[in-house]
Amino acid sequence: MLSFLLFTIVEILIVFTVVLMIVAYMTLMERKVLGHIQVRFGPNRVGPFGLFQPLADGLKLIFKEDIVVPHANKYIYIFAPTVIVITALLCFAVIPYGDRITLFGYNFDLVIADVNVGLLYLFAISSLGVYGVAMGGWASNNKYSLLGAIRSSAQMISYELPLGLSVIGVIMIAGSLSTVKIVEAQSAMWFIVYQPLGFLIYLISAFAECSRTPFDLTECENELVAGYQTEYSSMKFGFYYLGEYTHMLVVSCLAVTLFFGGWQGPFLPPVLWFLIKTFCFVFLFIWVRATYPRLRYDQLMKFGWKVLFPLSLLNIMVTAAVLVFLG
Repeated sequence: MLSFLLFTIVEILIVFTVVLMIVAYMTLMERKVLGHIQVRFGPNRVGPFGLFQPLADGLKLIFKEDIVVPHANKYIYIFAPTVIVITALLCFAVIPYGDRITLFGYNFDLVIADVNVGLLYLFAISSLGVYGVAMGGWASNNKYSLLGAIRSSAQMISYELPLGLSVIGVIMIAGSLSTVKIVEAQSAMWFIVYQPLGFLIYLISAFAECSRTPFDLTECENELVAGYQTEYSSMKFGFYYLGEYTHMLVVSCLAVTLFFGGWQGPFLPPVLWFLIKTFCFVFLFIWVRATYPRLRYDQLMKFGWKVLFPLSLLNIMVTAAVLVFLG
């Protein structure tokens, strides 16, 4: 029991540190890839090849003046950014990133918490992030921030529905809500083969959930200045973007877990396979940002309710019919 407890504590510290490092360098990766696609230089001044740019950005945010705008609800205004970061980081508790290992005579799964309702936990925790957005926009005492928060809340709530329904087919095939069991069920064939429509719905909904292009209506600068975070500065502003990039990493890890076999793969170590697959999804997020224009808000909402929602229900019915037919 003591060995298990010590292993879990060390695992939490390692995962937490690695996730924060990856998120920091995702910002550099995005700027570099966007620069390459747009035929210009990305950050290349701070350190060799610009590798110290995330550190410089972090120091800049720490030492910027920390302002609390007049007439804001101070406590909610300060608390709101931490909600987004905390909810995003808590999601990594149920994401398996490697195969089972043996230490001190005990078997340990490379996942912080293997619970039999892992997916329910993940969707429940991630959905709480909308409160950080809503509280930040409302507490700022700025009408543009409030409009951005309302717009973002409606968008996130609308696309959570097809996002959750898109994984029902995976759950039916795997016969479990445990993320570990779902990965193990893909040892013969990845679920992307059985659930191409479910994966497509998941991917589009994930873009909207993370407010990424072409669904970045929460930061529509020509309408809302900068959206719900307009009145934020210093590390409170940084926390919002830390939460956004962490959430993007979460949905990438979850896509790998649900549809692409998780950590499974030949020749290379399981953890490395998991990182490679996740990196491909992060690159896709950046590639789409550099490629597609932003939708209008009415198009965004209509697409979610009139296209993705019916398609997700259709995917569930077809999957159930096929499973019943096959016996």
